[in-house]
Amino acid sequence: MTRKIAIFDTTLRDGEQSPGASMNTTEKLVIAEELVKLGVDVIEAGFPASSPGDFTSVLEIGRLAGDRAVVCGLTRAVDADIERAAEALKTAKRPRIHTGLGVSPSHLKEKLRLTEDEAVERAVHAVKLARSFVDDVEFYAEDAGRADEDFLARICEAAIAAGATVVNIPDTTGYNLPWDFGQRIARLRNRVKGIEDVTLSVHTHNDLGMATALALEAVKAGATQVECTINGLGERAGNTALEEVVMAIRMHGAELDAHTDIDTRRLTQASRLVSSITGIAVQPNKAIVGANAFAHSSGIHQDGVLKARETYEIINPEDVGAGGSQIVLSARSGHAALRHRMADLGYSFEDAEFEDIYDSFLEVADKKRLVYDEDLVAIVNERKRTETALWRLAAVQVSCGFPLTPTATITLLDEKGKEHKEAAWGNGPVDAVYKVVDKVVGVKNDLSEFSVKAITRGIDALGEVTVRVISEDGRVFVGRGSDNDIIVSSTRAYLNALNRLLAAEREQPIEQR
Repeated sequence: MTRKIAIFDTTLRDGEQSPGASMNTTEKLVIAEELVKLGVDVIEAGFPASSPGDFTSVLEIGRLAGDRAVVCGLTRAVDADIERAAEALKTAKRPRIHTGLGVSPSHLKEKLRLTEDEAVERAVHAVKLARSFVDDVEFYAEDAGRADEDFLARICEAAIAAGATVVNIPDTTGYNLPWDFGQRIARLRNRVKGIEDVTLSVHTHNDLGMATALALEAVKAGATQVECTINGLGERAGNTALEEVVMAIRMHGAELDAHTDIDTRRLTQASRLVSSITGIAVQPNKAIVGANAFAHSSGIHQDGVLKARETYEIINPEDVGAGGSQIVLSARSGHAALRHRMADLGYSFEDAEFEDIYDSFLEVADKKRLVYDEDLVAIVNERKRTETALWRLAAVQVSCGFPLTPTATITLLDEKGKEHKEAAWGNGPVDAVYKVVDKVVGVKNDLSEFSVKAITRGIDALGEVTVRVISEDGRVFVGRGSDNDIIVSSTRAYLNALNRLLAAEREQPIEQR
């Protein structure tokens, strides 16, 4: 059986220190409930002495969590902080006070202005005071990643002797290299008396983009608790991302001799909840929970995933609550991805016909960043509209603007493939286009309606134009056209309506004409 690694979530404390991520008590309670459902072992609910809001949050989260999770309050190694935390934690069935101080030369000299002896004395006093209120006390050695190892071992040993049940070794500034940090943890385990009887925790930051690697090296070296946040929220570049640590342990549990009790199927939901409440978006390429984490746009990758998901996905999206793999259609997508998506939409084509569809798809994809299902339907519909058309659009060009006179030049192909090129001016670009079409096609009608809408989202969306024309005998014909260019869409829509009108006239008995 592998070692249980406790997951200590500090989204509500360190995560809230991200600029712009401040949360009120109600919002914290919503996230705390999700953390409990997720299965985190410890919820660091806040810093009670820092504000009335944090005090209330810790108090209420203590009630909410019950015996489902340890509820932790942060303090400095200051009597008033510890007493305030103890008061806030009175509602918690499993309370923990998290107290400590800086231990690196920089923190001791510049911030705290303490000697090493004075720092050890303050640490011991803080732990003993906290133990007088609760049975579970965590001691943090802030900036342990840059501390002198002899002093770090000394102060940790003193904290354990004073009653600490958890010792937290933070790389507060994300300074260490992963293997160096792992070795630091291993050396502490070998030289600190009593460390084998307490939980050895690590708290790493992402200043060099290595927070997860630091945490995993520490686990490999013997750490039994990892402190992290949802989406990697936190000071500066953030903390270790809970979802990354949990899934890495799940994927490499045997090698790390580790497992967690996290319900990984709730990871995506938790990520989205925290993002929506804090207003801090998750970058699309974020590991595990990013929008693109299981999205494939390269044709080679799409072909591989469609044949066997494991070719390009080491994690089943369903295992993290992300639904299924996403085949994202773009200019890089291949035949296999397009045919697969078309089949999902209910379309099937012979090979020759599919090649024409694929060419039309590429024309759209070259103009758009992403091609959506609605775009594909529009491509198929546009093809159907032109397959049997009496008149087809070969080219259209307009010039307009202030103080120019809108002018259009159009090339149309008749049913025999002969080109007809004309030009005209109008009150606007669409009016000019329609006057040219009337010149070439030569069918009388009244345009009774013109409307345009975006088929999909974004500034590069396809635009679909719908027109209604009335023939001389009062019949109404609807035409539609779609393209990235509204002028092209307008031209296609008008041609589609006129083609329907002409087709109806051809079908009409001679005596009724």
